[in-house]
Amino acid sequence: MLGFLKPGAPKPMVPKEQIMSVYHSKRFWALAGVFLGYAAFYIVRNNFALSTPYLQSVLELSKTQIGFLTSSMLIAYGISKGVMSSISDKCSPKKFMVFGLIMCALMNLLMGFADSLTMFLILIVLNGFFQGFGVGPSFITIAKWYPKSARGTIGAIWNISHNIGGGIIAPIVAAAFFFLSQDHWRLASYAVPAVIAIVIALIIYQMIKESPELEGLPATSEITGEQNDKNDTTEQAKAAANLSAGQIFYRYVFKNKNAWFVSLVDTFVYLIRFGILTWIPIYLLQVKGFSKAEMAIAFLFFEWAAIPSTLFAGYISDKLFKGYRMPPAIISLIIIIFCIFGYWQSTTLTSVTIFAAIIGCLIYIPQFLASVQTMEIVPPFAVGSAVGLRGFMSYIVGASGGTSLYGIIVDKVGWDGGFYLLFAGAVLCIIFALLAHRGAKQLKAEMEAVKQAN
Repeated sequence: MLGFLKPGAPKPMVPKEQIMSVYHSKRFWALAGVFLGYAAFYIVRNNFALSTPYLQSVLELSKTQIGFLTSSMLIAYGISKGVMSSISDKCSPKKFMVFGLIMCALMNLLMGFADSLTMFLILIVLNGFFQGFGVGPSFITIAKWYPKSARGTIGAIWNISHNIGGGIIAPIVAAAFFFLSQDHWRLASYAVPAVIAIVIALIIYQMIKESPELEGLPATSEITGEQNDKNDTTEQAKAAANLSAGQIFYRYVFKNKNAWFVSLVDTFVYLIRFGILTWIPIYLLQVKGFSKAEMAIAFLFFEWAAIPSTLFAGYISDKLFKGYRMPPAIISLIIIIFCIFGYWQSTTLTSVTIFAAIIGCLIYIPQFLASVQTMEIVPPFAVGSAVGLRGFMSYIVGASGGTSLYGIIVDKVGWDGGFYLLFAGAVLCIIFALLAHRGAKQLKAEMEAVKQAN
């Protein structure tokens, strides 16, 4: 069924004297392609939230129904992220990402014609499903084109793509409303983002490159002289070519304790992130007595504050912490605990805004560092499968905990219980980050032993 997504034939070998220049050029465009592509996925995901006031009015939907639509997309995305990321290990990253992005755009175009809750539910679930085609190809591309020593910085650059994609959709839709008017809210909310996504899909099809080997180059480890991990061998890669996606997942991910540690780090990061994003605005309105305008100000810097901190954390994980990803994550989580307490106890707009900005600044650090470490605990041909496990756990368990479980606790014991859940999530996140760090140190020691033996 997915035969058309298989990698293409290898290109002729690049002359030896041109290898370095061609390698640096192609890896730049590969990174630029997955960066732009992943940002585009958020353009046709976050636009739905902006359409909900109009959707609620036209279809006479309750807040519960709107919430049901949103959670349905998240669940579909979480399942797809797990399954499709694993499948992407056996596919062309370029074709896989482009296909998923075009299908998301198509679902958005169809939303413009939907006139019932049932139809919207079907389309939003399908959109969530095709959203899962973006993550795996991104990590596979980075893992194949960049050595371990650069992945903190490169991973940070890629990671901010979703902040940019999620941040620019509001002005895109606002501009569409300005030119089309409120009467054409379906075109402004769905069609315009869809057209932009299709244009980007066509562009990134030219930008994203296959693996170095398919581009007529030696493997990255041969070019840079840096072995990415103890399992990164040509013999192992050849053996894996005969394995199915399920076999790769079971052998190199499911049985890998370090893959589980990293996935659980991400799980509890998502619990905190979605707990704050989903419920704290309501808390500010109902408990703190903020106006809607004040609540909006409090969250003004939440997404954008993550961009400089993510870039900085990626750089220091490469340079200061010598490739270890978890120490900056642990430091960030400790600070987040104090900021959640400050947020909880603050009564003024200024203090709430400051604590929200700091949380937004820091919460994405352990999230993206976990994703970087994911690339380093499995061979390159199993990166998609590892990303799949992490994505499944983060959305199905983590995001669900931060949305549904948080709401249940608040209903049962009050808002204080919701904050206790965030504290518990942060503590558990630190514990698994420590375990993931210990696992990374063990892998490094094993790799050094292999080098000495050779």
